[in-house]
Amino acid sequence: MPTEQEIQLRQQAEESLIRMQQFDPKSLSREDELGRDLSFRDVIPAAERLIRLYNQLSLPVLDDLPQRHITVLTTQAGADFNRFNGILKFAVTPGDPLGARNNLIRQVQNAYEEAFDVLHPLVSYSTSKAADFKRLEKEARASMQAVADETSHLTAELQASKEAAEQILHDIRAVAAEHGVSQQAIFFQNAAQDHEKQSSFWHRSTLGWALALAAYAVLTLFLYRIPVLAPDNLYETVQLGISKVLIFGILSYMLYLAAKNYLAHKHNSVINKHRQNALMTYTALVDAAKDSPNKEVILTHASACIFSPQPTGYSSAQSSEGPVAKSVVELLTSTIMKE
Repeated sequence: MPTEQEIQLRQQAEESLIRMQQFDPKSLSREDELGRDLSFRDVIPAAERLIRLYNQLSLPVLDDLPQRHITVLTTQAGADFNRFNGILKFAVTPGDPLGARNNLIRQVQNAYEEAFDVLHPLVSYSTSKAADFKRLEKEARASMQAVADETSHLTAELQASKEAAEQILHDIRAVAAEHGVSQQAIFFQNAAQDHEKQSSFWHRSTLGWALALAAYAVLTLFLYRIPVLAPDNLYETVQLGISKVLIFGILSYMLYLAAKNYLAHKHNSVINKHRQNALMTYTALVDAAKDSPNKEVILTHASACIFSPQPTGYSSAQSSEGPVAKSVVELLTSTIMKE
């Protein structure tokens, strides 16, 4: 049982060791404060080397050290930190500041040999304890045996639960198949969203051109009242009439084009939304028809319903594109022949 004095000595050694291990050697430069000539940037490599020596000591090893070595470690760490602290507190005073600065640098540069002579037995012990090969081998063998036992246990459980594992595998495959079908529906969803955005744009354009045409129609009623545009003879009257008709025709064509694009995009948006919703339920149809002798009839008509053109009310002309379902008579005939 360690005495209170031994506990205090170990705490002091731990604090001194941590203080050296966590010290930032770059803080010794002080080039911004002292200038380039009086800075301590030349001492940084020696300080980093000294700190690396202390970092080879692990804190848990302090519990195994006798009191004499604890005292030596504390003393050495305190002396090295005081050298760092002297650089941090260095100030330019009258006399020979350059000589004082060089003296501090030499002290840090020469400190490594002294610290190494004191610490190398402790570093050797710390390294050997960290690399306890026999303990590592024993732990590795124990881990391998534990893995082997666990593997045997899992193998026995899997063998005993073979039917449950097969059922789980079947369910996983069913979910994967359903997910695969549902994942394809995302393409129709994206297409529906794109066409919906385009239809919104052309809807606004249609309203804009309609208002422009209406405004122009009202404006033409009063064009002859404008002195500059008022015709003075038959030639000017005909010319004014032709220009009004041309402008009216252009506005009417733009209105027709905007309305046509709006209806086309709206039609495509509804079609793709219908295909997305239908494809999401396709798996249910497959499951319902898998035991039916007319499975081909059901799935063919379901596919035709999904992908064939559908009336939406936005398009007066129905396209003949898309797959056409086989007739029921043809499918039933092929089914009977197979049977």
